[in-house]
Amino acid sequence: MTTLAGWTDELARTRLHFVTGKGGTGKTTLAASLGLALASGGRRVLLIEVEGRQGFAQLFDTEPLPYAEQRIAAAPGGGEVRALHIDVEAALLEYFEMFYNLGFAGRTLRRMGAIEFATTLAPGLRDVLLTGKIKECVGRAESDGRHTYDAVVVDAPPTGRVVKFLDVTKALTDLAKTGPISTQAEGVVRLLHSGETAVHLATLLEEMPVRETLDGVAELDGADLRPGAVLINRVRPPRLPARSVTAAADGRVDASRVRTGLASADVRLPESTLDALVEETVEHAIRLAAEQRAREQLAESDLPTLELPDLSGGVDVAALYELAEALVEQGVR
Repeated sequence: MTTLAGWTDELARTRLHFVTGKGGTGKTTLAASLGLALASGGRRVLLIEVEGRQGFAQLFDTEPLPYAEQRIAAAPGGGEVRALHIDVEAALLEYFEMFYNLGFAGRTLRRMGAIEFATTLAPGLRDVLLTGKIKECVGRAESDGRHTYDAVVVDAPPTGRVVKFLDVTKALTDLAKTGPISTQAEGVVRLLHSGETAVHLATLLEEMPVRETLDGVAELDGADLRPGAVLINRVRPPRLPARSVTAAADGRVDASRVRTGLASADVRLPESTLDALVEETVEHAIRLAAEQRAREQLAESDLPTLELPDLSGGVDVAALYELAEALVEQGVR
């Protein structure tokens, strides 16, 4: 099997994008960058956070997000990105008001601590509330019939928990056969298992993240959830020609040739510095060889693959736009 490069037409038709990944792979950064890329050209995109970490507020250097959709960034071409931090308690109160007309009673329940009790008693209820709110944002339309958002991007739980998070509504549907909870859960199940939804996996070219990515793809397939693209983060450019990597990784670096090459450029180094340079060359080649093996493993997923550059200066707002531009160049639309 071969890895597909770039964003596919099928992904271009997707409206709900979940971004998951092993902790430390930069999934929140990639979710924010994907939102900016999708908003390019005048589109409206909503970023949603469900884990309570206020990651988007930190990335965009804003105040902590309330339980309300607010503009967080502009995108090239007149696009707009909004963000929403879903608060479970607020979502449950909203749920009571929408389906049971219990707005006042819900506030009373909050004072009694009943909301915490309810979500503890039925842990799956928390994820149903979160995914239910996501579904409402995806399906919402304006008076002219146009969807409020052209795309919704969710910073999802890590790969180890994402299937449970997305599939909990199916379990709840089995428990609640009738009533608003069942209707809500069925609607969420239909959306999450439809062609409108894709789950993208953030990874690094390292053994553990790659293995967790492949395991995540298998779990998504097993749950009938659609994997989207593999987003390879922090890719560093090679400093050696491909033909030299294998020999250098085996330690076969000719110091005399290095010395001659430097001398031809009128660069003369002490012997100790030259030895250190050779050592760094070997280490770099070993890393390149390991990264190539990681790419070959990721090819087993048979998914579209996009690469994001390593940003040595860290991630700030400008870096998010740089990553978004890299995604657009690889076809994200």
